[in-house]
Amino acid sequence: MKKKVMLGMSGGVDSSVAALLLLDAGFDVTGVTLRLKPEQYMEPSKSGGCCSLDDIDDARRVAYKLGIEHIVFNFTNIFEKNVIDYFVAEYQQGRTPNPCIACNRHVKFNAMMKRAIELGFDYVATGHYAVIEQNEQKRWLLKKAPAAKDQSYVLYALTQFQLEHTLLPLASYTKPQIRALAQQAGLIVAHKPDSQEICFVPDKNYAGFIERYTGEKPIPGNFVDQNGTVLGTHKGITHYTIGQRKRLGMSFGEPMFVTKINAARNEVVLGKSGSQYANMLIAENVNWIGISKLAQPMRITAKTRYQASEAPAWLTPQKNGSVQVTFDEPQRSVTPGQAVVFYKGELVIGGGTIINSQ
Repeated sequence: MKKKVMLGMSGGVDSSVAALLLLDAGFDVTGVTLRLKPEQYMEPSKSGGCCSLDDIDDARRVAYKLGIEHIVFNFTNIFEKNVIDYFVAEYQQGRTPNPCIACNRHVKFNAMMKRAIELGFDYVATGHYAVIEQNEQKRWLLKKAPAAKDQSYVLYALTQFQLEHTLLPLASYTKPQIRALAQQAGLIVAHKPDSQEICFVPDKNYAGFIERYTGEKPIPGNFVDQNGTVLGTHKGITHYTIGQRKRLGMSFGEPMFVTKINAARNEVVLGKSGSQYANMLIAENVNWIGISKLAQPMRITAKTRYQASEAPAWLTPQKNGSVQVTFDEPQRSVTPGQAVVFYKGELVIGGGTIINSQ
């Protein structure tokens, strides 16, 4: 009997080709598109997008072309609570969230996987670029090779159960190969652009979105230097993130960078060039994949943003379950609220949420 796979289909080329590859591998595939954004944020896709009305239609058309069943699940309440509300709350607390990781953790690999298991599916599959390896006792997450596109960073929070029931069919392919396969199969999404923005903030105006969503205008406060001296007035902390230099709203006569956001005091701390770098960070809410726990310092590479390069570092356990990452070389814009992911070669050791750096 064929194994049953529930494939998350976003309407993009990656998940569409994932369906093609799963069918070729002999799986019984059902395509599922998640309706995530509340009604007021639904719109036609402008350039590939994600989770728009056009994307749902594209996923349905690809499923029809491939001869597989297509279902739409309405997960708007789950998404709003675990992604949008989280996104807003983090910015209001002076942190910079990663909504894609929150969506993977709470929606795609939690709510969707639970629904799949309830309906008798053996696996959930997605169009992520990463590798899952396993034996009878353990599952591992690895970086994709070749590393033309690797998304292991946004999957660091997967549990052993989730890894056991997840397929990532794009693991051995490059993006140009995926587009070529889509073209050969006559899929309408073969040349559809990739999504480049947060799906519910397509204009990238995060502060404007938060103001519209909450109905509350951001409260101006002080720009201060690292000694607490007032330098000027900011527009509200939701307008800023660590490492930011542009769009500060005023000139200081020399480049100044956001080095800290103090929500309790409604202050944005600025520093001169060089102050945007950190030698170490503390992370909490750590999820371990490659090891069961960290008992002693470990030599690793660490990645502090999705687009950042891995950097050599020491990973050291702390008494409260958090970890310290000490870098060989200072890292730019290490930001509270973002994820830090730990690697040992190609193996994902784990990851956590950055709470502070210095």
